[in-house]
Amino acid sequence: MTTMTDVTLPLPGQVPSAEQQAAATPEGVLEWLRAGNERVLSSQTATRDLLADAGIGAGGQYPLAAVLGCVDSRVPVEQVFDLGIGDIFVARTAGNVAGPDVLGSFEFATAVAGSKAILVLGHSACGAVKGACDGVELGHLTGLLAKITPAVEAVTGETAPGSDDDSVVAQVVEQNVRNVIAGLTADSEVLADRVESGELLIAGAVVDLATVQVDWLEDAA
Repeated sequence: MTTMTDVTLPLPGQVPSAEQQAAATPEGVLEWLRAGNERVLSSQTATRDLLADAGIGAGGQYPLAAVLGCVDSRVPVEQVFDLGIGDIFVARTAGNVAGPDVLGSFEFATAVAGSKAILVLGHSACGAVKGACDGVELGHLTGLLAKITPAVEAVTGETAPGSDDDSVVAQVVEQNVRNVIAGLTADSEVLADRVESGELLIAGAVVDLATVQVDWLEDAA
């Protein structure tokens, strides 16, 4: 299990304070997220009093990270990382894609509210990725899936190769995470400047639906 080396980070089940957020490093925050998932995998999750935590959080919020996850109902982000009220910002879209609203939200989360890391979190057997592989067209979903098509093309060389090959879908899921990370800094000067200054780290990972294990994409960090 990952050892928490940054003693300034909140203990499991503790709502982050302003002092802890200010003292945390981007690297330490990513380690904190890793440790949370490892607690889940070892069935050693923290005990929480949600009503008490809500009372603490009502006085102000100091989340350490922002996570962009998929809207899929089987990926509850806080539970994947054994986190609770006040720990992280969470944005969720089908296929964990980012548009102007997500960019603005993450600019707020980091430059205004002080979070030190952004995690783009894909998941296995993603329905949005499969839809992009199949060339699905449906209302506003058509435009959303178009954001995933570059990842499909990068992996397969085709725009709609189909979703029958699980290994191809898995590769597209990972490539889509990488593409989204690249887009966060390419499309937001605010985020790019914070990454350049070392105030912010952006990382990528994929969670397995069956095991809840998070696979960190080291080349995407």
